[in-house]
Amino acid sequence: MEARGGGGSGRVVVLAFCIAGIWCSYITQGVLQETLSTKRFGPDKRRFEHLAFLNLAQNVVCFLWSLIMLMIWPRSSSGGAPWWSYWSASITNTIGPAMGIEALKYISYPAQVLAKSSKMIPVMLMGTLVYGIKYTIPEYICTFLVAGGVSAFALAKTSSKTVSKLAHPNAPLGYGLCFLNLAFDGFTNSTQDSITARYPKTSAWEIMLGMNLWGTIYNVVYMFGWPNASGFEAVRFCQEHPEAAWDILMYCLCGAVGQNFIFLTISRFGSLANTTITTTRKFVSIVVSSLLSGNPLSAKQWGCVVMVFSGLSYQIYLKWRKVRSKQKKAT
Repeated sequence: MEARGGGGSGRVVVLAFCIAGIWCSYITQGVLQETLSTKRFGPDKRRFEHLAFLNLAQNVVCFLWSLIMLMIWPRSSSGGAPWWSYWSASITNTIGPAMGIEALKYISYPAQVLAKSSKMIPVMLMGTLVYGIKYTIPEYICTFLVAGGVSAFALAKTSSKTVSKLAHPNAPLGYGLCFLNLAFDGFTNSTQDSITARYPKTSAWEIMLGMNLWGTIYNVVYMFGWPNASGFEAVRFCQEHPEAAWDILMYCLCGAVGQNFIFLTISRFGSLANTTITTTRKFVSIVVSSLLSGNPLSAKQWGCVVMVFSGLSYQIYLKWRKVRSKQKKAT
């Protein structure tokens, strides 16, 4: 991996630091997310049903975090995107993750991670149907492995122990919510790219601030406004079950810290290195979830997991090979 500047040994240390930070932050967050969606809290053995509240809490913590970072390291020049430019991307960024979290009521955490790993499928589908893009045979092989693995996992029999932990088992609805999450993520990413293209001096902290500012506004209206107002019930639940409140706080802090390491990785090593780290992290998350949370996967399901991540790994290898060939031509 080629970092942007700095000595060889220094790059290795920074890269190892980024890998450890991303893995620790998001694997811990995944365990906490699964705990909050399946655990029964307190002597009354109640579930935390208001999973959309996690989205609001995450927005607030990340907004405060980015605000503090901008106060510590203020911009030396102007020219960043205005705060109001993030309103549209924040709508889909609010709805998408909420759907992903809500899916945990209906499918297991490993199934959710696997479904959300198939981002390349809608991207290639839209590219072919809408823009007439032609892909190579190896790219189609990657897509076949991922799509086949996710489909086979969805059709494989889930253990009764896993099903009993879900609030309302309903696999088609759960997978549907995950794929809608992917669609909204695609719009969010393209809109963010458009903003940074128009305002190239925008820093990562400003993007984080703008996105989470609007996300907080939308989620406050959704969680505490009429006719839903489930935010009050979520707050009451946290007051009655401090253990749940602590898990939510740790979940949000893990997300904020993880975003920091992602920004550091992209700025020092590029987006491809970040993709590699986050993809391998997803695989480890499934393993950790299966071992720690008592959601055992069958041999067939493990085969599907290996199939999906083989496709993703092959895709990453193709991207690395393309980058290396460009570097050789440049020199």
